[in-house]
Amino acid sequence: MHHHAVHWIIFTSSFVDLMLIIVLLRPTIVMTSSTVALLRHGDDMPVVMVTSDGCYQSRTEEGAMTVRCSWMGLTQVPAGIPNLTFHLLLDNNQLSSLPSNSLFGLRVLHKLDLSHNQLTLLEPGCFRDSTPTLRFLDLSSNRLSTLDPAALGGLRAHANLTSNPWHCDCKLQVSMPKLDLDPSSLADVICHSSDVPEMGGVGVPFVLLAEELDLCLSMRRTTDVAMLVTMFLWFSMVISYLVHYVRHNQEDARRHLEYLKSLPMPQVQL
Repeated sequence: MHHHAVHWIIFTSSFVDLMLIIVLLRPTIVMTSSTVALLRHGDDMPVVMVTSDGCYQSRTEEGAMTVRCSWMGLTQVPAGIPNLTFHLLLDNNQLSSLPSNSLFGLRVLHKLDLSHNQLTLLEPGCFRDSTPTLRFLDLSSNRLSTLDPAALGGLRAHANLTSNPWHCDCKLQVSMPKLDLDPSSLADVICHSSDVPEMGGVGVPFVLLAEELDLCLSMRRTTDVAMLVTMFLWFSMVISYLVHYVRHNQEDARRHLEYLKSLPMPQVQL
């Protein structure tokens, strides 16, 4: 019995040593424990924390915090992300939109990775709290077709917009200068559709289309035409009403005159 106990202790000790080696060799592994674990990888390694939602958190000696929530099948940004998060990695999930309050309180956020999701919408103000500090934004490999300037606000970040089905229009033309795009990636920001398809605005890099055409001018022309049509219809209605009014009054005046003529003339006695 004592012999079996010795073997069990040796086995348990070896197993613990093996798990410790795995943790030390793979410090970036995403764990999904139902409890909060705090590990310190030596004096020269960052503090690692794995939370109950499966996100991996680490803090460097300088105090910069990284939160990694990759490959978790997330459909929304997790709540409770620490306000001191410096790097936030949400890549390879199922996010379809970024609501206006998703990054609330993240006022020191420097890098945001949203690549390889299913994003179709960035709501206005979604980067509001992070606008002054956010410098790296990865939106590649999503389903974005438009980029509303109201969503970017005053954001000035080095951005990756490749591998999205962009609709090249005035909104995109206004939004692009707000971002610092890598010149090597510009050729991969392709117009899958456009406001000017008849002018070759489909299947070409946006940067080439924007060099040839003013997409906002095209929109203004469309707006001007619509305004002219609306004004023409309005004037037509006014003129029609005036014509009807005059004709109706003429008919009333004619009937009144005929009525007056039909009245017997008073006889004047001398």
